[in-house]
Amino acid sequence: MRIVIAEDNVLLREGLILLLEDVGHEIVAVVGSGPEIVPALLEHRPDVAVLDVRLPPGFRDEGLRAAIEARKLIPGLPLLVLSQYVEESYAAELLGQGASGIGYLLKDRVGHIEEFQDALERIAAGGTALDPEVVSQLMSRKDPLDTLSPREREVLGLMAQGLDNPTIAATLFITERSVSKHIGSILAKLNLPPSDSGSRRVRAVLAYLNA
Repeated sequence: MRIVIAEDNVLLREGLILLLEDVGHEIVAVVGSGPEIVPALLEHRPDVAVLDVRLPPGFRDEGLRAAIEARKLIPGLPLLVLSQYVEESYAAELLGQGASGIGYLLKDRVGHIEEFQDALERIAAGGTALDPEVVSQLMSRKDPLDTLSPREREVLGLMAQGLDNPTIAATLFITERSVSKHIGSILAKLNLPPSDSGSRRVRAVLAYLNA
C-alpha cells in the first residue's frame, strides 16, 4: 500500500516508517504539521493515511481537521487517526462523516504490531478499526444500551471495532451461531436495520453510538 504519515513525534514517526516498510508498504510522504497534510494527500492520493490528532502549530486538533477536510476533497479516502488519549469529541466528529475506511486508535496500539497491521489493512479495504477504549467510552454514554445483556454489550463492542462474526466468536469463545443470535437481538433492541453486509452493519452500529 502507498501510505502518507503525519506525525510530529520523531521516534514514533520513524518507528512507523520502519514498521510499515518492513512489511512491504511504500511511504510516499511524511509530514510533521497540520498545514502540510492536505497538500500531501492531494498530491499523492495514498491508499491510506496515518494521522496524529494533535500536530503543530497549535497541538490541538490539526490532524483531525485535516482528516475531515481531506475526506471532503477525496471522498472515501481511508484514514487511520492516532491519539495519545481517548478524545470522545474528536472520535465522534470524525465518525460523523461515516465510518467506512475510518480508524481511530490509541498510539499505544501501534506497539501491537499484528493488530496495527490488521487495522491498517482493514481501513484501506473500506472497513473500520476503532480502539476498544474509544468504543467503550462511546458506549458508556448511551442509556438505551442498558437494555442489552452483558454478553450482548461485549458483542456490540467487538462489532463496533469492525470484527467479523468468526473473530467475535473466537474472541468470546462461543459459536458463530451464538454470535449471530446475539447480533440479531442487539439490532432488534437498538432498532437498527439488519444487513448481510458487515461494513453496513458496522456503520449502522457506529451511527447509533455516535448519534
